Amino acid sequence: MAKGKFEMYKDKRGEFRFRLKATNGQIIAVSEGYTSKTSCLAGIESVRKNAPDADLVENE
Repeated sequence: MAKGKFEMYKDKRGEFRFRLKATNGQIIAVSEGYTSKTSCLAGIESVRKNAPDADLVENE
């Protein structure tokens, strides 16, 4: 069974970022820039921990 994946990379400014890709390869989320790899990994873990049961709130 295919799974989504996180990709971590360095941007043009040298900051670490991650993107979350769906099983079809489409990018569905992009992070802010982090100054360290450790902070970027912590951001990924935060999404993994907090997103499964996140509520949907529509702001009009």
